[in-house]
Amino acid sequence: MTALVDPLMLPCGRTLPNRLAKAAMTEGLADARNRATVKLERLYGRWGQGGAGLLLTGNVMVDRRYLERPGNVAIDGPQDEAAIAALRSWAAAAKAGGALLVGQVSHAGRQTPSIVTKEPVGPSAVKVKLPGGLYGTPRALSGNEVEEIVRRFARTSKTLVEAGFDGVQIHAAHGYLVSEFLNPLVNRRTDEWGGRLENRARLLLAIVRETRAAIGPEAVLAVKLNSSDFQKGGFSFAECREVVSMLNGEGLDFLEISGGSYEQPKMMGLEGLEPALEEAVRESTKKREAYFLHYAGEISKTAAMPLMVTGGFRTRAGMEEALASGAVHIIGLARPFCGDPDVARKLLEGALDAAPAYERTLRLGPGVFGPTSGVDLLRAANGLATMAWFYRNIVRLGDGRDPELQMNLLGALIAHQRFETDAAQRLERA
Repeated sequence: MTALVDPLMLPCGRTLPNRLAKAAMTEGLADARNRATVKLERLYGRWGQGGAGLLLTGNVMVDRRYLERPGNVAIDGPQDEAAIAALRSWAAAAKAGGALLVGQVSHAGRQTPSIVTKEPVGPSAVKVKLPGGLYGTPRALSGNEVEEIVRRFARTSKTLVEAGFDGVQIHAAHGYLVSEFLNPLVNRRTDEWGGRLENRARLLLAIVRETRAAIGPEAVLAVKLNSSDFQKGGFSFAECREVVSMLNGEGLDFLEISGGSYEQPKMMGLEGLEPALEEAVRESTKKREAYFLHYAGEISKTAAMPLMVTGGFRTRAGMEEALASGAVHIIGLARPFCGDPDVARKLLEGALDAAPAYERTLRLGPGVFGPTSGVDLLRAANGLATMAWFYRNIVRLGDGRDPELQMNLLGALIAHQRFETDAAQRLERA
C-alpha cells in the first residue's frame, strides 16, 4: 500500500523522495527585468527545507510582454550571466533539502493584466469576461506567432534545466494560453490550430514534443491540465480524457489534474459539467476532500503516466487514502505552505494529522463595507482579501521573515494592490 513517505521513481529516472509536492503558486518576486532574485532564493530555500519531495514553481513566463502578473520571472530570449547566476542560486537553494525542483513554464495569453499590457494575445480576439477593465481585448495570434510560442516554451525550459532545475511543467490549465487553445469558447480559429479537438490540442502536443527534445530524456517533463473548464460549451471532461490519450506516448513524467479559469475560478464549481458526473463528483469530494480526485480516478483508467492532484487535501488520512486508491501518485498542497513552510515534514513525520485550512477562517465582516453591501460584493471581497493574505505571506517568506497568521485581511488586500502597482511601474521604467 502506497504511503506519503514512499519514494516515486518517475519515467525519466528521477526519484521523488516522498509523495508530497509543494504545488505551484504565483510568487511575484522577480526584479524589474523579470529576473530571479534573492527573494526567490530565500523563499524556496525555506520551502526546500520543509520536507516536500517535489517543489513546483509559480509561472515562469516564456514572453515578457505577456505576463500573468508584473513580478513573474520571465525567460525571454538569451539570458545574461547575471540572470543565469540568479536562476542557478534559486535552484540550488530549493534543492538543498533533497526535493526535486520543477519550473512551471507558461504564457498568460489573454489573461495578461492591463497593468502589464493593454493588448494581450490569444487564439482568437475573445475578451476575458470579468468586470473592471482588468484585462484588455486580445489580439488573435498569427500562425507564425503560434509556432514561435512553441519554440519559446522549449527555449525557456532548456534554460531552466541548464541552470539546475530538475525539469519543467507545461501549464495547460486555468485559462492561460495553452488552455485557451483547448477551449472552444475562446479558440474560434478555422486554421490548423482550431476547430476539432485534434487541432485545438495541437499547440500543447507541439510544445511537449519540442520541449522534450530541448531538455533531453533525463529531465522531468510534466503537464498541468484542466479536467474541465467548468463552462458550458468549454473544454469538457470528455475532451480532457481524449487529450490524456494523446499525451500518453509523449514521454511525460507526471500529469497534474486541475480545473477552472479566471472566468470560473471555483475549485469545486460544477457549472458546465456533464450531468452524469455531477453527483458523483459532489459525493466524492465530500468523502475524499480533494476537489479533483474523482476526475483523477476516471483519468487513471486512460493515463499511462503518474497523476498528481492539488486542491482540497488537508488530512493525512485523506492523502493516504487517495494514494492507496491508485487514482493519484503525488499529493499537491499549496496554500498550507504559506502559513507553515514546514507543513510537509510535519505531515510526513506524523506531527500533524491535517494541514491548516487557513482559507476557512479568513473572513472579512460585513461591517467593513457598510450595511448596504450586497452578498456578492462581500463574497468577492473575501476571495480577493484571502488571496492577498497568502500573497503577502509569500512576500514575508521571501524577505526572510516568518508568516504572519494574524495579518489583517483588509490591510493585506491594500498592501497587495500597492505591491502589484509598484511592480508594474518598475516594469515600465526597466
